[in-house]
Order: sequence, then C-alpha cells, then structure tokens
Amino acid sequence: MPADGYDVLLRDGGIAHVRPLSPDDRAALHELVDRSSDRSAYLRFFTGGRSTAHAYMDKLTDPGYPGRALVATVQGKLVAVVEYIPDGRGRRADLAILLDDAVHGHGLGTLLLEHVAVDAAAQGLSELTADVLAENQPMIRVLRDLGLDVVHRYDSGTVHLVIKVTPTARLRAGVEARDHEAERASLRPVIAPRSVAVVGAGRDPRGLGHRVLRNLLDGGFPGPVYPVNPNAAEVEGLACYPRVTTVPARVDLAVVVVPADLVLQVARDCAEAGVGGLAVLTSGFAEAGRRDAEQELLRVCREAGMRLVGPNCLGVVNTGARLNASFLPLSPSRGRVALMSQSGAVGAALLERLDVSSFASVGNKADVSGNDLLEYWEDDDDTGVIALYLESFGNPRKFARIARRVSARKPILMVKSGRTGAGDRAVRSHTAAAASPDVAVDALARAAGVIRLDSVHELIDAARLLAHQPLPAGPRVAVVGNSGGPEAMAADACEQHGLIVPELPAGLLRGGANAALGNPVDLTADAGADELRAAVAALAACDAVDAVLAIYTPPFGSGLEETRRAFAAAARGSAKPVLACVVGHDGLIDGIVPSYAFPEQAVAALATAVAYARHRACLLEPPTPAPPAAPAPPSAPAPPSVPPADVAAARAIVAAELAAHPDGRWLPPATAARLLRCYGVDLAETVEVDGPDAAAAAAGRTGLPAVLKAVGPVHKSDVGGVRLGLATPGDVRRAYEDMAARLGEQMTGGAVQRMLPAGVEIIVGGVNYPVFGPLLMVGMGGVAADLLADRVFRVPPVADPAAMVDELRCAPLLHGYRGSPPVDADALARQVSRVGHLLEDLPEVAELDLNPVIVGAAGAPVVDARVRLAPCAPEPSPLLRRLR
Repeated sequence: MPADGYDVLLRDGGIAHVRPLSPDDRAALHELVDRSSDRSAYLRFFTGGRSTAHAYMDKLTDPGYPGRALVATVQGKLVAVVEYIPDGRGRRADLAILLDDAVHGHGLGTLLLEHVAVDAAAQGLSELTADVLAENQPMIRVLRDLGLDVVHRYDSGTVHLVIKVTPTARLRAGVEARDHEAERASLRPVIAPRSVAVVGAGRDPRGLGHRVLRNLLDGGFPGPVYPVNPNAAEVEGLACYPRVTTVPARVDLAVVVVPADLVLQVARDCAEAGVGGLAVLTSGFAEAGRRDAEQELLRVCREAGMRLVGPNCLGVVNTGARLNASFLPLSPSRGRVALMSQSGAVGAALLERLDVSSFASVGNKADVSGNDLLEYWEDDDDTGVIALYLESFGNPRKFARIARRVSARKPILMVKSGRTGAGDRAVRSHTAAAASPDVAVDALARAAGVIRLDSVHELIDAARLLAHQPLPAGPRVAVVGNSGGPEAMAADACEQHGLIVPELPAGLLRGGANAALGNPVDLTADAGADELRAAVAALAACDAVDAVLAIYTPPFGSGLEETRRAFAAAARGSAKPVLACVVGHDGLIDGIVPSYAFPEQAVAALATAVAYARHRACLLEPPTPAPPAAPAPPSAPAPPSVPPADVAAARAIVAAELAAHPDGRWLPPATAARLLRCYGVDLAETVEVDGPDAAAAAAGRTGLPAVLKAVGPVHKSDVGGVRLGLATPGDVRRAYEDMAARLGEQMTGGAVQRMLPAGVEIIVGGVNYPVFGPLLMVGMGGVAADLLADRVFRVPPVADPAAMVDELRCAPLLHGYRGSPPVDADALARQVSRVGHLLEDLPEVAELDLNPVIVGAAGAPVVDARVRLAPCAPEPSPLLRRLR
C-alpha cells in the first residue's frame, strides 16, 4: 500500500481514506476510543472502562509495535483501525478491529478486513485468528460472510475464529458485489438527484450557467432547483442564493459553471454544505496544463465524500428522471441507450441521433469514469444498451473485469479513438512490434465481451438495432424488398460479415409474375406496402430464418410513409429482429424498426448483434458435463501428463536476473530456456557456444545436419545470423567464422541445434504493457512473421488455445492443406496455453518471442526463443476495492 493510502467507497456511497497507521495518529486513536460507546469498547477490549483501550492505543503507535495496522478516515477524521500481529512463526497472526460507532453499518469494517486479508497473504501468512465475544454477533457475521474459509470454536462465551487468507471464489464474488453496491450508491446523487443547485446561474441567456438552469426547468425536473449567484436576487423566477452554504436544504447535485479560478472555493462550499456530488462544467484544468488545480479539486471532493463529474464537461442527463443538467442546445429524447462520452462534441452529436436513458459527459475524468458508469448502468432498468466514446483508459484491467460481467446482461458498444501512433520499434521483438497499444485495446475488448467499433456512425447503427429489436438466435438472414440491386448488395455484405442468406422453404411466399421468391426476395418495384408487410411477417415467422432485412427504394410502390408503416406493423410483436434499409433514409421507424440509408450499414449492424448474441449465449450457457471416460484397455499406454508449472522456480529466476540487472535485459539463451521449461514449454536441444571450435564440437553432440544461430541481434535473419543445413562439423566451424567476421560486435556468441524435419513455422509471443497487462500472440512464423502479418491476440490465460490458433489464415496448413499431411496442432495449442500462463504469472516478462515453433507430425518444439525482462511495479490486487 502506498504510504499516503487511497480512497475507498462505502456501502452508502460515502468515501473513506485508507492508509497505513502512523505514529502521528496517537492522538486521533485516543479520540476514537473516547468517542466509542461503552458497549463498543467492551466488545473490542473485553473489559469495561477506557484505560485498557487507551493503553493499547499507545502500544499501537509505539516504535516497537510488532504488527501491521491500517486506519481509515472519513472527512479527515480517523474512524477505524484494523491490525494484525504475526505470531513469530510466519504462519498466523492475531486480528483486531475498532470502528467509530458513527460508521457502523456502512461496510467499512468489511472493507478493512478484506484489505488486511490481502495484505496478510502478500506477507506470506496463511491464517488470521480472532477472539470475539459470543454476544458480538455482528462481527462474527462480518467475518463469516467475508468470503474466506473460516473455522470457529466456542469457548466459555468467546468464539475463536481462524480465517484462511488464501483468496477464494466466494471472496472474489463478495468483493465484486460489495464494490458494485457502493458504486451505485455513490453515483445516485449525480445521475438521479432529488435536488440540483446551479452554481453560476446568471441572467444572460447566452451564459452556460443560464442555459443549464433553463434546461433543468424546460425538461421538467421534478425536484427543487437552486440558482446560486451572489450578484442576483432571482433568475428565471427562482430565488437566488449567494453561496451553496446558504441554500435552505441539502443538495444532491451541484452543477458548477463559474470561472476556473473560483471552482475550488465553490467545491469547498459544497463540501461544507454536504452536497452529494459535483458536475464541474468549467474548463481550464488538466487540459490547460493546470493538473495541480485538478488534483486539489479531486482532493476536496474525496475528503467531503462527493463524486466528481468532469471538469471540462457538458454535464449529466437522465431522461427517466427528467434531468437535463447540461448546457446542450437540445433536449435529449428518452430511449434505452446509456451514453458516456469523453468528448463533449462527440457526445452532443450522438445525442442528436440516439434516444438515451442517461448521458454523462466525463471530460477530464478526474473522478467518475466509464468503469463507474458501467457499474451504475448494469442494474438500471431504463438502460438496455451501453455506448462509450473513449479517448483514454484510466484503469483498463478494472474495465475488463466489470465489462465482462456487464456484457453478459447488456451489450456494451465502444469507440476508442487513437488507433494510430507508432513508438520506437527499432529493437523490438516481432511480437512487440505487432502488439501496439491499440491491439491491446482490441484484445481487452474481446476478452471482456465489449463490441469495439471503428466509428461513431457504426456505434449509432448498432445501438439502434440492439436497443429496439430482439437479439438474433443465429446468423441466417432473409432479405426482402422492392429492388434487386440493393438486395444483391445486402447479400454480398452478409457473406463478407459471415452471415448466411439461406434458401427459403418452397411455397413460403407469393408474389407477382416477375417476383423472385428465393433469398433475396425481390417483389419488384410494383410491390405495395401490404405485399411487403405480408412478406416480412411471413419471413419473421419462418423457422429457417433468424433475422429479416426489409429493403425499400422510394418512391415506388405505395410510397415512403405507407411502406415505413408496413415495416413497423410486420415487426411489431416479432420474436426475431426486423430491420430496414430505406435507401437514402437513416432513422427509426415508429420507434420500433431501425432503418439504414444503405444495405451495408444495415448488415454491419446486424452482424454486430449476431456476434453479441453469440457471446452472451456462451456466457449464459451452462457447461455440458463430460461423459464418463471409458476405461482404457490394460495394454494401452497412459496419456501423457503435463506437469504443473514450477511458478516458484520461475519467479526465482526472474528475481535473480533483475537483482543482477536492475534495468532488465534480453536473457541469455540458456537462462531463457530454463525459464520456459518451468512452464513445460517444449524446446529443441540447444548448445551455446563461444567460438568456431566449440560450435563444431557442439554439432557433433546435437547431431547433423546442424543449424547455427548468432546470439546478440534481435532479428537474426535480417543480418544473416542464421545458417541452416550444415552437413559436417567443418561446415559449422566455417559458418561461425564467417558469421563472426560479418556481424562483429553484434554477435556475442552462437547457438547450435540439430536441424529439425520440415513443419509449419508458427510464432508464439507475448508482450506486457504496464497499463493493459499481458498480451499473448500466435501467428505465422519464420521470416514471414512480419511480411504476412497473420496474427491473433488474446488476453491470457486463454480458455481455448486451439480456437485461437484456428483463427489464423494459415490454420489450414496445420490440418492438412491440398494433400499435405496434418501436423500436431494439439501440441501447438499446449505451447500457446503454457506461454499464456507464463505471461499471466510473470509481469516482468516484457517481451517474449518463440519464433519459429516448428509444428511437425509429433510435436511443436521451439527452435528459437527470446525473452526480455524488465522491472515493473506490482499490479494492485483486484481484491482491493479502491477508487483510482
């Protein structure tokens, strides 16, 4: 834990600050004892009076105190202390906690116990013990419900509890549920306030503060609205107040629209007045180089327990609550899409085209971010689809954890700007050169079930379909309309997106003499609205179809408006999605049917819905129990067992290397091999050599023909650092001499291997981004790795490595292509899985290239491995609930 600690959310949405105990806390600890009730002191110290408690607080802050302790403050006041004291044998520690009576029931005790358990496990302890009076049932319940394994024993009115600190699935689920509850409670005053103050509400209609006030009033916000302006007695018929502290009632949300140099004082006033949350629309903070001012604004809000939206934002909208706390020039329409935008301009453009449940413009994201809003919208009954426009990630790993859970219930659409941008790749491995931060975003989104789109236009198209139509059960699409050209374009687009345009059952439809009743169904330009309606309804009821795309080219048939009404009538009540392409017209038909100007738009949106439906079905589908295995005949050999990874040995290798090379380095081949073998990675036999004679001798040991590789260059093939098919030891000697003469100081040694039989060359690699975490890659290997760029990325560990491999364009080569024999693709999948676990366990592995992995008839050995270590800060445990 950092010495200055961090902020945490409480069950009721309040904010506490948790940090290590300091000797300077002695006076505050005595004050905590003095504020405690007799009952609380008795339950904690097992004795009446305060003398024992005060004496113990002196021990806590004594320089010789043998334990570890955390304290929590709320609004600057120390309200809790939790500690554990190891027993000296390195296995157990005694646990104790004291809470201010004022914070009982707010979840602070549970949160501190979670943090202490994680800290104890990190210190190598296995158990915490606690003696609790049997009458102290609340504390016993807290310890039992924490989610850790607990053993208890009653003894003469005392319960002795032994808490195993090894994390469990129940602990993870409990932490997630408690964090979710706290996040929702903290955002309620911001997204669903009962009262709003507009600080900076002026009389000038052109002023932002006036526009915010006018939007609140015009939108019909049902709660009290308080204009705050020291220079006006009333604005828009409402009494004005000089400061927030003079408002006669507690305010949930304060919208701040004052000059930047006044914002901090306004925030302090809001803190004094007990305001629930702030939306600071004012710019001129971190985006203008005033990061310190923004940090001070956040500090004021956190200490007061206020959540902060912005600064430098448009405001907050909740159409269900009739809240328009923004300076938008329009009144957003009520719908099922919850929208967050980091860009005010993009947010405003989206609101013109989407009907929303709520909208948050987060601006600089000093506090409230997409992660917080996902937690709120997950349980929001008014929200069916979540749409995000992001320019940056604050905590991408937490985003992935939350989004993975939320996407099982609601689709999350994301547009992330900044796809381009190149760093210095001159000395990078193949994997690091390919795995740009944007690739990491793609992999993160895929792992979390988030639908990443390339443009805001695609987000609008997909959101309309997902918000207004049921999910498709599969990829089969019926295309019907009045013009063959757009229908053919739709069918082509379906094939490009992996959708199926199936043959339709005979006799399903009837049409005019010139109608084509296959699929696509062309009813010709003469088809009227009733004919189109009947066809769409019949197709939607057909078991051979999962979705219907209705296409109309105006002005033919019955005309635009009547045909649009026909499409809506056919879609109403359908259990399958019905979408339309009304050529040249985007929009929503009768609030039901999403309509697209061009067929490709409609098909792309439908493909997004099919992909999401497939993702959700996989998450919700219960696992099929495996049938019992038939007993093997006595003569059959036992299947080969894969030894578990030796994580401790791997970490010892990493620690020793970084102790000797604090800045990290590319590992020598022998050390890289030892590290990889800790995870069972299959490596071709390699002998390191330091001269031509040693190389010739090594070839005699490994076998001929031999391969000689230079040690030193990152990309050996680029500089002539690989020689194949060396038939004799003399050939190996001469190859070494020639290579050393050409490469000079680049070549720090050599490696000799026996040349393996031909196989499919694959690259397996990894890279670790400090922000995003590890990223695993598999692709076509050898010299074609960069040329063909046939690669697939995943966030490890990978549940189905074989499926990852099969996504490669070169995958047919593994399974027998044009008469070639299949190779051992299962062995490759095992290699991929092992590397994924290595990357997850060892964040210090900054880059890893296994290139090539020769996938042959019986195995997939690595013939060249490069591993770079780099120091990295430990990732905060996901079990530690905290605000970023």
